[in-house]
Amino acid sequence: MADIFKEFSFTDEDRPKRRRWKWILIALWVMTLSFFLGFLFFMLSLSNDDIPTFQELENPTYDLASVVYDENGTSFGKYYIENRENVPFEALSPQLVGSLISTEDARFYNHAGIDLRALFRVGFKTILLSDDESGGGSTITQQLAKLLYSRPRLSGGFLKKTMGLVKIKFKEWIISAKLEKSYTKEEILAMYLNKFEFINGAHGIQAAAETYFNKNHEELNDEEIATLIGMLKNPSLYNPKRFPQKAKNRRNAVLMRMESGGLISKSALDSLSQIEIDMSNFKRETQSEGLAPYFRSELTKYLRNLFKREGIEKAEGGEYNIYKDGLKIYTTIDLNYQKLAEEALVEHMEWNQKRYWRVWKGMNPWTFEADSLQLEIRKDILSRRVKSSDRYLNLRDKYLSSISDEIRSEYKNIPLSDNVIKALLRIENKRSSFKAQVNAKKLKDEHVSDYKALLKNENLWSNLKKGFTDLESAFEDEFKKSKVKMMVFDYNENKEKEVEMTPFDSVKYHNQHLQSGLLAVEPQTGYIKAWVGGVNHKYFKYDHVNSRRQVGSTIKPFVYATAISLQGISPCQQFEDIQYSIAPGDGNFNLNEQWSPANADENFTGNMYNLWQGLLYSKNSITVRLIKEMGNVDVIRELLNNAGISNTERYDNGRLVVPRVPSISLGAMDLSLVEMTGAYTVFANNGNYTEPIFIKRIEDKNGKVIYTGVPETKPALNPMYNAVMVEMLRNNVGSGFGMGLKTPIGGKTGTTNDYADGWFMGITPELVIGTWVGGDDKWIRFLTLDDGQGFVMARPIVQEFLKKLEKDTLATFNTNAKFAKPPRGFYELVDCDRYKQIKPEEEQAQTLEEKIELDQFDEDEFEEELLEEFEEEFEEEEEEGGGG
Repeated sequence: MADIFKEFSFTDEDRPKRRRWKWILIALWVMTLSFFLGFLFFMLSLSNDDIPTFQELENPTYDLASVVYDENGTSFGKYYIENRENVPFEALSPQLVGSLISTEDARFYNHAGIDLRALFRVGFKTILLSDDESGGGSTITQQLAKLLYSRPRLSGGFLKKTMGLVKIKFKEWIISAKLEKSYTKEEILAMYLNKFEFINGAHGIQAAAETYFNKNHEELNDEEIATLIGMLKNPSLYNPKRFPQKAKNRRNAVLMRMESGGLISKSALDSLSQIEIDMSNFKRETQSEGLAPYFRSELTKYLRNLFKREGIEKAEGGEYNIYKDGLKIYTTIDLNYQKLAEEALVEHMEWNQKRYWRVWKGMNPWTFEADSLQLEIRKDILSRRVKSSDRYLNLRDKYLSSISDEIRSEYKNIPLSDNVIKALLRIENKRSSFKAQVNAKKLKDEHVSDYKALLKNENLWSNLKKGFTDLESAFEDEFKKSKVKMMVFDYNENKEKEVEMTPFDSVKYHNQHLQSGLLAVEPQTGYIKAWVGGVNHKYFKYDHVNSRRQVGSTIKPFVYATAISLQGISPCQQFEDIQYSIAPGDGNFNLNEQWSPANADENFTGNMYNLWQGLLYSKNSITVRLIKEMGNVDVIRELLNNAGISNTERYDNGRLVVPRVPSISLGAMDLSLVEMTGAYTVFANNGNYTEPIFIKRIEDKNGKVIYTGVPETKPALNPMYNAVMVEMLRNNVGSGFGMGLKTPIGGKTGTTNDYADGWFMGITPELVIGTWVGGDDKWIRFLTLDDGQGFVMARPIVQEFLKKLEKDTLATFNTNAKFAKPPRGFYELVDCDRYKQIKPEEEQAQTLEEKIELDQFDEDEFEEELLEEFEEEFEEEEEEGGGG
């Protein structure tokens, strides 16, 4: 340092300057030394971080699929992120490779993983000149590094996030350098194209070619190559299926790079740039294929919440990801049961649908018997179904995408749905106000100030109005006037057919298909053996097992069970079939007006019915008389609660799911098949409720059990009274109403107002089966009780399913199983057995001699005969090893 100072000649007068220079030089040396020490410390900290080794880079780990198994260990579904087929570099077309390099990294072969020249260019043009089209600074190698080793989330303040980002960039540079040493340039290109996620379930270039264009990668033409390469910048934003115009603009930018790189001619660029992106061959791999598609779809939703709800985390911390962590999910589904259930449901629904088309020929369900309010409701719901279709969303994007993006950048991403735009138009035309539209839930209060500003912005608002007007005009032309060829659902061998109709008519056509759901549960374990959520998952995604519909008379057995067990009403007690009323002030029903329900056929016979007959013929009159005897519905709600149907659960609007009103005794409440089937396990399981479950256990990738499904169980009904209910349910399907089965079975049908819903709940010793049939909209229905009752619409599905089970040796269904043996005292409650199958009308017409014979009937002898009969049955069962 002394030599350095000799370079400067300072007189005594210059000593202050000399001292100043001395400190400046010392400061520079300290800063330089600190920088190198800091850089050394930074690099050491990076080296101790999670930078992969050369061995890890040469063997990169990929996300592991989670597999779903049935009860017998057969796999029937996978959850994965990477639906890919690796393609070696030699198989990639030169045009594809060339377009990748010319677009993403023109100097790919001239750098070692980091392109400093590109970094300086981006820094100068993007930051200083605000040129967003200057290109990215990341090389293909750096982009591969990001794909292989994802960035951690940054948190904290601005300084902390900035330092974290700098650290991440340095790590990516180090990984890029290591990649360049571990692989050839060609291998890096192939790895990048194979690893990239093109969304819509397509991972890698081969899956992307198949998904978007139904081609192998080597068959792609220039504009298709440019479309996929364009997606590399942002696959969600440049998704050609969702945002065709944005994808086209990006594709054309890639074509320009290809022309600059000599891959295509100028004339080819001009012609290809005019071509619209063709998505007619788009085909995403879906869950609709294979058995149990509805179940697999619902299982996905369930698993997303399971780990968070149960607090299950990985050993190293963090939640499990079913798409990455290689879990084994063992379910209760039995694919043998599932296959037969799907067959039975579809076969009967085809018959139901043919009847529906005959009934509605020449009529319009959207206007039939509809007043002005109903017309508006039906029109609005149909419009929403149409405008949720992919076809409409693509049309909307074409006319409103650009102006919507411009408005959202100006006004904090405000919602701009069709309903919002219509609300703003009503406000502008003085037909409404902001307050009224907020109250009507068309606008959100927090966005009102922005909406007011938008209406005052003449340029943006006029452009939005014009775009929306053009959209509505195009919608009328394309959806209601122009017929196009399309595939629609049909009950043929392929479950679809090609037709020519307007898109609007296709929505109406599909909406007029009756739907159904079926659930089969083992009552002792709660294991769900079969889950059928609809007639065809490809065309009808909505699941009807978890959805709630009005249950009708299927709730009546719980009313009867309450009357027998808590009120001491004998099943042989008779009541007159007349109209009963509950008036305000009666009992504890809390009614504001008189309630006087009719029977399903709107007729009252005046005959006397005991409880066996009242349930068999599903007389509303007898049910109403029973709840009048009870004085309130809380006792019924309590039994339902013990049977798994919560009496405290409320909807979002605060209304109780099971309200405290007498009409619940006739099924005036909405419940799901899961809830109803669970409740009926009480009858099939000797009075004990067992919660339906569908997961036995879940194992991690190493085989460690991380979750075990355990159903909730609790006693709900005294076994004595439960045995009575089992006999009453068996009586419902006996004699002239028999189902032709070997298996002991009981059940109850249900039909709701206007025949909108048809139900059948069936119990056997080893299986509880519930099924529902109806339209997604309640005006999609039959018009008479003969056509629309649960006995006709729903019961045959269960009947056919059980017949198939009895014949199928793979299903291992035990037809010799018996219901639980009734306890002592049971026979005293059922000594009116002789009356069970006699129609009340026939009973009234009996001769005097017959009545005398009945008076002489020996009850003790009858009870002794019944006891001997039951003992013989159970002795046979023990000899055969049957279950009960």
